[in-house]
Amino acid sequence: MSGVLEGRCALVCVTGCIAAYKACELVRELQRRGARVKVLMSEHATHFIDPTTFRALTHEPVALGLFDDPSDPIHHISLAKEADVIVVAPATANVIAKMACGIADDLLSTTLLAATSPIIVAPAMNSNMWRAAATQENMQRLRERGVLVAGPGRGYLACGDVDEGRLIEIETIADTVEQALCESSALTGERVLITAGPTHEPIDPVRFIGNRSSGKMGVALARAARDMGAQVTLVLGPADATAPWGVDVVPVETAAEMHSAALSAFEDATMAICAAAVADYTPAQPSDHKLKKGVETLDRLELVPTADILHDLSAVKGERLVVGFAAETGDPVAYAQAKLARKGCDAIVANDVTRSDSGFGTDTNKAWWITTDGAEELPVLSKDELAREILRRLK
Repeated sequence: MSGVLEGRCALVCVTGCIAAYKACELVRELQRRGARVKVLMSEHATHFIDPTTFRALTHEPVALGLFDDPSDPIHHISLAKEADVIVVAPATANVIAKMACGIADDLLSTTLLAATSPIIVAPAMNSNMWRAAATQENMQRLRERGVLVAGPGRGYLACGDVDEGRLIEIETIADTVEQALCESSALTGERVLITAGPTHEPIDPVRFIGNRSSGKMGVALARAARDMGAQVTLVLGPADATAPWGVDVVPVETAAEMHSAALSAFEDATMAICAAAVADYTPAQPSDHKLKKGVETLDRLELVPTADILHDLSAVKGERLVVGFAAETGDPVAYAQAKLARKGCDAIVANDVTRSDSGFGTDTNKAWWITTDGAEELPVLSKDELAREILRRLK
């Protein structure tokens, strides 16, 4: 990613944390990589480091308050517009909470709320504060909105503990800044079809055949593709996960509805990712009324195969990319390799749903990237991280 920051404006937002001094190193590292750097400090940050230090490093005014620049009556808007990328480092639990809730009561929070450029958050705080349910919920909100997160790292904390919560290495933060700028337009011009969630195959009006898919992986893919500049169509089954804003959502219930919607959307798509857990079978003759226990005997449920969405998209893909998912037990790699050959798609993402850190309903995934060139094992990643990793391979 050499040269990504050349000539770009990076706004470094420094908050009230003992790690504020490390923001000086970040400013220097971003400058070394070619960026023009401006600094915005919260009031609490000035208790840890003097603004004069940043003025000397950047040769730019340091933004401190909503009304500290008489020549610019709408300072937070001009700062947000000028920045090509914004990095909050260190980011305290308080500022993360304000970002998550949309609170805008000072220059830092109003600028972040007004920003349309990529935002990176580098948390730094006590380990208990980091693990607190409120902080984790706030971080999840930010991730869902497309904010990239760098860290925190594990090590010696100001309180004397050795634990998770320290500011991640400066080079890692700078790498994430470059990644954000690369990815913000990596899929510009692409039209991505994504299927997600389970399907429900009706037995009668109140009962169905289904599975435990939450839809989290497909929704993460839609969110990542959107953040990388793509136009996204998400064909979403009856999932627990909420569809992200900024994508076209086609809600469906059954495998037949998902098949029809996917093929229709694929006509205008440039690539497709089939992450849905589609039922393999559906009742041949679903009842039009609720079956009564003790009155109507259900001694046999006749099932028929559902349409094969991945196979049918692959059959008409031409030069377009089609990726499938394989939620497996036993030997996920072998099963996925067989599925790749059988379906005719370009790649399969395999995962073992029997693992506690992978599969249906989890926030992480342990996956293998399967192509005709072989199988590549990936580390355990959050579903948002895995989504970005998959999309990077499709650019």
